[in-house]
Amino acid sequence: MSTPGIITQARMGSTRLPGKVLLTARGQSMLAYHVERLRGSGLPIYIATTTGPEDDAIEQHAAALGVPCYRGSTDDVLGRYYATARHFGLDVIVRVTSDCPLLDAGLIRAAVDRYVAAGNPQLYISNGLERTFPRGLDFEVFSFALLEQAQQHARSASDREHVTPYIHQNRSGTVVIEQVTRQPDASQLRLTLDTAEDFTLLRTLLEQYHADALTTDALIELLNQHPELVALNAGTEQKKYDFTR
Repeated sequence: MSTPGIITQARMGSTRLPGKVLLTARGQSMLAYHVERLRGSGLPIYIATTTGPEDDAIEQHAAALGVPCYRGSTDDVLGRYYATARHFGLDVIVRVTSDCPLLDAGLIRAAVDRYVAAGNPQLYISNGLERTFPRGLDFEVFSFALLEQAQQHARSASDREHVTPYIHQNRSGTVVIEQVTRQPDASQLRLTLDTAEDFTLLRTLLEQYHADALTTDALIELLNQHPELVALNAGTEQKKYDFTR
């Protein structure tokens, strides 16, 4: 296992906030912030989008950002994700979603280093199963072997849509799960982009507080010191399946 990379899912067709990843703050798209934060990990980044014509905009924007893009099925997200990993020859995969513009590259890199040092292709590492980080900082690390197993055996529509349930629910019975947690618990905070209210908060953080330059601890401290910011999207309900959007 020596070829790690980050695959991020991106599409224009969000039901709650269409085109959300190309919304802008301070003259830059949410997807651009997302990519710039991930670049701090030192890992290659790939975008997995759909073959739908509306996602031509994603492919064009990826090219402008200098990020390779693979296009696959709209509905079979697991199949698209698997094809992306196979196309780019990855055997260690970091899964993130593009509605998270303030991901922590250092946290991700540390998890990948931990994963590679373990040398176990059955290992799965995540900070999203036992949630202690704000929503919007989620990541998963797993092997291509586990992804291929899911691709071959996952059958339900939910499994195909959400990519990793077959893995992190340990359907094969062979997965070793390790969780990344933090103290104090900050899971009550929301830094993801799913609604107009979420965008209002993120735009405020980026334009007024230059949040793209802040560490996770600094972001959490900022929100703890400014409850009026937290209130901007405090009423947003997460979708039922909230970990692997």
